[in-house]
Amino acid sequence: MDANKNALINKLLNLSPIEAKDEIDENLINGVSESEAHDTLTATVCKSPVAHEEVCLGLLISILVDSQNAARYYRDLTYVSRDGLAFVISSLNLIILERYTKLSESTRSQLLWLLREMIKTSINGTDSLVYNLLRQIAGGDISPKNIWLAESLLDLLIENRLWLEKFNILVTTVVYTYLRLIVDHGSTLLTNLRQKEIDFCVSLLRERFSDCMCIGRDLVRLLQNVARIPEFEQLWRDIYDNPSSLAPGFQGVHQLMTTRTSRKFLQCRLTPDMEKKIVYLTSQVKFGQQKRYQEWFQRQYLSTPESQSLRCDLIRFICGVIHPSNEVLCSDIIPRWAIIGWILSSCTSNVAASNAKLSLFYDWLFYDPEKDNIMNIEPAILVMFHSLRSHPVITVTLLDFLCRIMTNFHPPLNAQIKQGINTSFHQILEKRVLPPKLDRELRLLLRESFPEFCSQSNDLALMQGGDIIITRDSPDIIIDAPNSNHNSEPEPRFSDDEVEIISPKKTRSVKEIFNNCHDKSVNEILPKADFDSLIEQFNEDIKSSLLSLLHEKDNEIRCQAMEKFIQAALQEEDFEQENPYKLVLCLIYSLQDEFTRQVYPQTVPPDDEAFEESIGTPLFVMFRNLCQTAEEDPNRVPILNILAEMSSHRRSIGYLLLYFMKVSKFQDNRMSAYRDYVKTLGKDLMTALLSDLRVCQEEDVKILCYLLPDIYSCFHSTVVNNAELLNLIVSCIDSTQLQDLICYILQGDMIMFKKDSFLSLLNASLEWETFEQFCLWQLIAAHNIPMEYVLPILPKLEFQTHAEALTNILLLLKRETPSQEVMKHIVNRDVKESDSFVVSVLKYWTQEHCDKLADLISGYLMKPNSTGKRKRQTGIKAQLSQNAEQLLMHLDQLRQKSKTLSFFNHEAIQNALTHVQSLCTEVQKTRFSDLFALAEDYDPKPVAKRGKTTKSRGKSKQVEDSNSDTDASEEETIPSKSTKQPISRKKRKALVNSDSD
Repeated sequence: MDANKNALINKLLNLSPIEAKDEIDENLINGVSESEAHDTLTATVCKSPVAHEEVCLGLLISILVDSQNAARYYRDLTYVSRDGLAFVISSLNLIILERYTKLSESTRSQLLWLLREMIKTSINGTDSLVYNLLRQIAGGDISPKNIWLAESLLDLLIENRLWLEKFNILVTTVVYTYLRLIVDHGSTLLTNLRQKEIDFCVSLLRERFSDCMCIGRDLVRLLQNVARIPEFEQLWRDIYDNPSSLAPGFQGVHQLMTTRTSRKFLQCRLTPDMEKKIVYLTSQVKFGQQKRYQEWFQRQYLSTPESQSLRCDLIRFICGVIHPSNEVLCSDIIPRWAIIGWILSSCTSNVAASNAKLSLFYDWLFYDPEKDNIMNIEPAILVMFHSLRSHPVITVTLLDFLCRIMTNFHPPLNAQIKQGINTSFHQILEKRVLPPKLDRELRLLLRESFPEFCSQSNDLALMQGGDIIITRDSPDIIIDAPNSNHNSEPEPRFSDDEVEIISPKKTRSVKEIFNNCHDKSVNEILPKADFDSLIEQFNEDIKSSLLSLLHEKDNEIRCQAMEKFIQAALQEEDFEQENPYKLVLCLIYSLQDEFTRQVYPQTVPPDDEAFEESIGTPLFVMFRNLCQTAEEDPNRVPILNILAEMSSHRRSIGYLLLYFMKVSKFQDNRMSAYRDYVKTLGKDLMTALLSDLRVCQEEDVKILCYLLPDIYSCFHSTVVNNAELLNLIVSCIDSTQLQDLICYILQGDMIMFKKDSFLSLLNASLEWETFEQFCLWQLIAAHNIPMEYVLPILPKLEFQTHAEALTNILLLLKRETPSQEVMKHIVNRDVKESDSFVVSVLKYWTQEHCDKLADLISGYLMKPNSTGKRKRQTGIKAQLSQNAEQLLMHLDQLRQKSKTLSFFNHEAIQNALTHVQSLCTEVQKTRFSDLFALAEDYDPKPVAKRGKTTKSRGKSKQVEDSNSDTDASEEETIPSKSTKQPISRKKRKALVNSDSD
């Protein structure tokens, strides 16, 4: 204290060491005594609450900036405070949350000193200061300042262990924080700190495990990261082998994994500054403008090697805490999946990438709709969906990770993990999320991992082509707090920023989805141990044949074994009772290689020998037996029953039977063997065909194209014009296969269309993808479908929306000669400025079929007015029909689009325009004035011969031809037309007047 006084004196006066102290100076420095100061402060704080707060705040700042007198200031503060330091605690929390990063080092030290003093004096609310300081320890940061805070706070907590244990929530937060920090402190320079953290965490976990259990599944995630440390390795053994030793009633890992981690734990591992920026990014930044914010955030927090571990904290925070409100979801704010996709793509370490994926899918593993929030699992599916086109590698790696984590995360809990992931998919399917098209290897892996979600239907198939469609049950997405997008009380429902509402007719029940499953793996159907047990129940012939099928490598011997198996099975007495199911399971197990091999020949082009070789395997021996067995033979039924039972486990049975019948030429005109097989399944023919061909499409498109001529020949009445089958075909073929189909059609081997229901097929095709529609119209063109089959759809087609259909109809009309039927449908299309369909057809026909088109238009305009003479006689003026007015609108559009107007000089058009003008109202005349101005003199006298022109007509044509031959300018042709217009207007006026008399 004296040294401090001397320092202050020397700043005020320059005195030598031997000079006596100045009396005035002494009075200025020492001020009043401590008792006098207390009296003054007490009097001040009693004046008003504001004065009380000012004094407390002044003393607080003095403590933080003056370490020498901090103890005295703290005594004064405790003496004058009237609220138990509540205002001071509030001010300190504000400083820690808002200003900690800007505090000087000395102030930070004083803050820890003050915290220690408050703990010693048991000030209420001190635990909140510790909690907020814990949040300021940044993950993935080993800078000196961050290490100092982590170590200083750890030492403070170790010193005050008894105080800490009074606050259960603070204990769990401390454990959660330092378990996470141990991973970052692996450097040899931080060995001492790391060991202190390990000892402290292990001690708290063992002594207060019942409190720590409330952390939930993220406690397991953090413990996994430190599992190789000896102290934690021993803790893991106790968790596995003797969980009750840690806490009464603790049942092990499963209990922790089924407990959802509270948001406050996920939030505490982000500093307030990080949280503020992430919240701003997800609530204020528009999608497409986020790049500069992401780059700044990455430079600030994610640029060092140690920051790889921070990505897990960020993903867990975004999934578990950031739950956007309706207002945000309906805006163009950047969605959560986009930020997570950016974080995943920024991982430079394989370990960090795996941990980040685990963080994304962590809530999937033990998902329970009753306890968990679907918003926690939503980002993962949306990341995969939106990355499919732009970043397909992310989608594939995420799906691959999800499949593998199911068996590798914790083998003893594989069943529960699978159930959790299945439940997650179940919830997603209920919200109408359709998965993407995947490569074959990953598709098979997904089938084995999630058979429940691999439906046979085209619109819900997990592995089929087509775009993913995100849908929801209703436009109302979330009921949430209006001004907050995280930490809100209500648990929101499924949401997305970009969704498509599916009409009710496309909705399917979850039960229906789950009833259509893809093939399971052999081990799922029948584990080897069960196979060994079941096979002992059969007679020696069946047993030996099954073992030969399983172990024998020679194909001929295996075929003989299959023949032996069939004969032995047919002779089994109780075959119809219990054995078929068990028998089929063992047979599938023995034939497992049959269902994975490539059946279609690989030679190009395949010859008859290659096709015969492709059906020379044991499975086709059974098909051969079926086809060779007469329909009235009683042995035919057991074989059909075996195949039907096999099809419930191996969906390829149906299309492979069709393939065999075609290659072996066993099929008759009806394919009776396949029809009997379908009857045995209890299905109708079309449903079974679609199901089998859909599986064929998924597994081998070449076989599908190979089968199609026979399908359309043998099942003609069933499959012709079937929109679903056609969509199945065109959705998978390529240009070469399309060419093959067209060749079949031109050779007369396949007919795919008929008049009945053809229009409904065209309507259904409007929803298909562009290439699918292109293929359909190529097939239609190959069939030479009459235009009258196609034209009725014209009024429904929109020029901008249905470009594929209109383009192909244009090309078909290009080859047509104008006719009255065609004109009727074309003219019925509405006239729109942006619709060039009708004008394109008319303009082309004016060049190729000028006379024919002119006669048709003339007849169309004049026919409705054939009774005009009778009406004039009765004094009633004839009116322009609606169809005629529609045609005039199209002609006016043709006039505007035409560079030359020679077509309108045609005699039939001139007569029609002149005649129809007399029927128009004044409004119509004004509307079509430019069109009527093209009409020449109207001569009501009949001409001697059709096709002969009048003298004036000849002159007009001569002028036009002259202009054309000499390449005269447009200005030269206009006067010749204008000289005739006054005469024609005069005559038209006279005609109108005569009508009105």
